[in-house]
Amino acid sequence: MKRLTDKMNDLAVKGYVKGMQAKAKLAEVFSQKSGEGFVDTALKILISVVVGALLLAGLYTLFKDTILPTLTQKITSLFNYQG
Repeated sequence: MKRLTDKMNDLAVKGYVKGMQAKAKLAEVFSQKSGEGFVDTALKILISVVVGALLLAGLYTLFKDTILPTLTQKITSLFNYQG
């Protein structure tokens, strides 16, 4: 019976030590202030894609409505020179 009690005590102590080590490691991980998480990186990528799409849409609208008709008109007037 003493061997069984000693074995159970040994297992309990080992379990307690492993638990305390895991607790210390978790506390260290949660207390770190450096590095980036996956959510931060995903959010940055998403913001970049949205801003890029808005810029492209704005440039496309600007070229389509403002620059290309004016350019076509100026080129036509250059070739229709009657001097």
